Amino acid sequence: MARYMLLFLPALATLSGLSLGQQTPSTTTSALNSAYTVPADADVGQPIIPNIIDPKAVNPQSVCPGYRAFTVQTTSNALTAGLTLAGKPCNVYGTDIKALTLVVEYQAEDRLHIEIHPSDIGRENYTWFVLPEELIPKPQIDKGYDSNASPSDLDFTWSNDPTFSFKVVRKSTADVLFNTEGSHLVYEDQFIEFVSSLPENYNLYGLGEVIHGFRLGNNFTRTFYAADVGDIIDANIYGNHPIYLDTRYFEVDKDTGMMAYAPNATDKAAQYKSYTHGVFQRSAHTQEVLLRESNITWRALGGSIDLYFYQGPTQDEVTKSYQKSAIGLPAMQQYWTFGYHQCRWGYNNWTELQDVIDTFAILEIPLETIWSDIDYMKAYRDFENDPDRYSYDEGAQFLSRLHQNDQHYVPIIDSAIYAPDPTNASDAYPPYDRGVEEDAFLLNPDGSIYIGAVWPGYTVFPDWIGALFNGTGANRWWLSEIAGYYSKIKFDGIWIDMSEVSSFCVGSCGSNELDLNPAHPPFQLPGEPGNEVLRYPEGFELTNATEAASASAALSSQSATAVSASSTTTSYLRSTPTPGARNVNWPPYAINNWHGDMAVHALSPNATHHGGILEYDVHNLYGHQILNATYHALLNIFPEKRPFIIGRSQFSGSGKWAGHWGGDNYSLWAFMFFSIPQALSFSLFGIPMFGVDTCGFADNADMELCSRWMQLSAFFPFYRNHNTLGAASQEPYIWSAVTDASKAAMKIRYALLPYIYTTFYLSHSTGSTTMRALAWEFPDEPWLANADRQFLLGDAIMVTPCLVQGATAVDGVFPGVGSGTVWYDWYSQALITGVSPGQNVTIDAPLGHIPVYVRGGKIIPLQNPGLTTAAVRESPWSLLVALDQNGQAKGGLYLDDGESLVPNATTWVDFTVEKSSLKATPRGNFVDTNVLGNVTIMGAKGPISKVELNGKEVHASTWSLQSSGSILKLTGLDIFTAGGAWSEEWTLSWS
Repeated sequence: MARYMLLFLPALATLSGLSLGQQTPSTTTSALNSAYTVPADADVGQPIIPNIIDPKAVNPQSVCPGYRAFTVQTTSNALTAGLTLAGKPCNVYGTDIKALTLVVEYQAEDRLHIEIHPSDIGRENYTWFVLPEELIPKPQIDKGYDSNASPSDLDFTWSNDPTFSFKVVRKSTADVLFNTEGSHLVYEDQFIEFVSSLPENYNLYGLGEVIHGFRLGNNFTRTFYAADVGDIIDANIYGNHPIYLDTRYFEVDKDTGMMAYAPNATDKAAQYKSYTHGVFQRSAHTQEVLLRESNITWRALGGSIDLYFYQGPTQDEVTKSYQKSAIGLPAMQQYWTFGYHQCRWGYNNWTELQDVIDTFAILEIPLETIWSDIDYMKAYRDFENDPDRYSYDEGAQFLSRLHQNDQHYVPIIDSAIYAPDPTNASDAYPPYDRGVEEDAFLLNPDGSIYIGAVWPGYTVFPDWIGALFNGTGANRWWLSEIAGYYSKIKFDGIWIDMSEVSSFCVGSCGSNELDLNPAHPPFQLPGEPGNEVLRYPEGFELTNATEAASASAALSSQSATAVSASSTTTSYLRSTPTPGARNVNWPPYAINNWHGDMAVHALSPNATHHGGILEYDVHNLYGHQILNATYHALLNIFPEKRPFIIGRSQFSGSGKWAGHWGGDNYSLWAFMFFSIPQALSFSLFGIPMFGVDTCGFADNADMELCSRWMQLSAFFPFYRNHNTLGAASQEPYIWSAVTDASKAAMKIRYALLPYIYTTFYLSHSTGSTTMRALAWEFPDEPWLANADRQFLLGDAIMVTPCLVQGATAVDGVFPGVGSGTVWYDWYSQALITGVSPGQNVTIDAPLGHIPVYVRGGKIIPLQNPGLTTAAVRESPWSLLVALDQNGQAKGGLYLDDGESLVPNATTWVDFTVEKSSLKATPRGNFVDTNVLGNVTIMGAKGPISKVELNGKEVHASTWSLQSSGSILKLTGLDIFTAGGAWSEEWTLSWS
């Protein structure tokens, strides 16, 4: 939900008596009854100018001496050396570390580790430089790996000319993957810098989380500092994943087979070969990565250089190896989580939630899960419902009905905990008292509890780091509070928010102010006077001229009354290094933080965890650790079920506990587009359970945007519509056209649920991706390097959405056609013809239609669409077979009970087509009694006179050859599979 965005523009009316087609803003009444407002200047820090734009900034490369290597020792798998300063310390943004240790390890055939850290690390400075393995596991040498027996394709070399540098080369191609020659290594107690050259027009992906195109480009600075920021383009936002993939294309000489790097590969007639490698910098400290025309520069405010090179040479191999060796495989999700989810900030009570559910049912729009934003809370406090609007008794009845209908409920839980007024007995808040008893909350440097401010007023913050390293009780307390809340409200999953962690003031602003609680945030909420939601999508004035003009006039009036920024010259704070001491609040190197001062809208860097670790050193891990704690809290309630968690802030490895939604986006066409590169990036980060706030969170959606977006999101793993308080309603039933468009796309999604579930299972079990870039599946087509307006769901379904306002057609490519790949239209099931390699084809996409294609050579398991996932799971099976140019195809199906953490029974079914024969081979012990109803074979070669299943002839009345003899359709197969479609092996043949 929206948390401190540039545009907080609220309510026009209260959601009540909503009728179909009525787009009404929503407010929450009585959620926060506070007499005091936290001052606006409480969230104003020191004026900071980022180093990258500071004209007075010193370039470390021009003043620092670098290092020289000595005492180099080698073994079969490793190299170690000492590094010492090569000249006078520069102390440019910290105090130079005089002695470093270099460790190089060949950890596996495809993985090389290079680490540089201070030689002298003690207990007092351990977390300045070391990322504890208890927080982020450290990849180890594979058991039994011998680099002599299985040599890596990666080669490490080093030089002392003129100072220490190193190079990583792919031996098979002699391609230099990483090269620090020509630059100086800088290593200080608050600043690290190392630089590598990059080839011309390079293709880098990853380095999330950021709102940006999929291909990162060569003029971009990525700041790694978790921040409560709306989805601002190119800003540092919620999560951090310091890994990139580098894909390089080579033109192959067709006569000699020789390859040459192709920076501008545009010749569609040429032959190309790509190689992809990955680089993971295992550091949770604040970092910046500068991508420039010919190099990449890593800068950090602490930590170590802890690099892992993954040789690939494909994206699939890199991503799988990264997950298996470094961050863990993603959590398997329950089957129901792949249904449709509805949420908004502004559902005022249980009755309104029930009205929403009932309207979905009346219009027969699938609805799996209803969510609650902070509206349900008593004065925005975790673990307590508003007694009037969301009473426990009424909630129990509501949830009983919901669960009886095979639907689900997920509430939000925020990361900050209300600190009650100690002078007011009526303000008592037992969760806080219990947390204090457990030493569960973060501290100030003097040992007092750190008190910031969030939605309910002045708040405290659970100390996950102290619990891990000092035995304090944050995890025990969290586990108990969530269990206690479940005893009152039978939720099915948890939504974690504000977990960067966010605070609406600088420092421990509430330390002497608790008698002012509850307090209003230091900004206007949506729905409050002067902050009406008045912005609409691009092009709204073309389709809704009168309403747009009215909104524009009101917005101008609103802007005119806003306080204008001062035009005086800013005097910036620039700190300088102090020998022997760190300035954690204002480091000498100023990062390009969206909020400026690192303490603004966040915890102060000197906030102290039990045991003495500073927030400065672990800030980027707060969201990661609350997901860990929540995962185990849900296991405590449901020991045998897979926990369902959607979280905002995350780090490398968070996917093994939770999914992620794309944060506080906007109801703009641009952000519908950005959802695709966001999703593809999170595929690389091992968080496949990803989706965005469909139709946009902030501002007002309109019919056209919501129609397109509801259809696009139907092909994302996590599918949820959510918007802000005060904005016009955007449930899919608000507009009849959106209702129709949503139902059309949902019909496809729900039919595809077995395929989606199987694809996700493979992500969980092998590390493969669920949503895929075209360039990954077709790696030797360089014109796909920047393709992020189309995508694949799994390996078989390609989606080509219309992302432009007012358009009725969309341009798309059909990858692989030059090398024999064939495509079929999902709707007509016709073969796509007349397309050349890399050709942008104009595809009809009238409003309400999203182009979807099936890749030849694939077999897709389907079931009948339904209004819930439970209904789908009880329906007959069918298969959609898309033959390749050789008349072959293959696919798979994974079956289990859809919820167990460790299923007692599973089944895998292999599907293959060869020589006009479709074979299904089940292996496993999960019993599914649903029959096989239909099979459709696209690309079948006629004429066909006979069809048999296990040698028994299928009656001619139940099959037909359509569309000029290329689509074979069979129905009525239930009589052959009465014991269940996958109860035994079977073969379907045609001749």
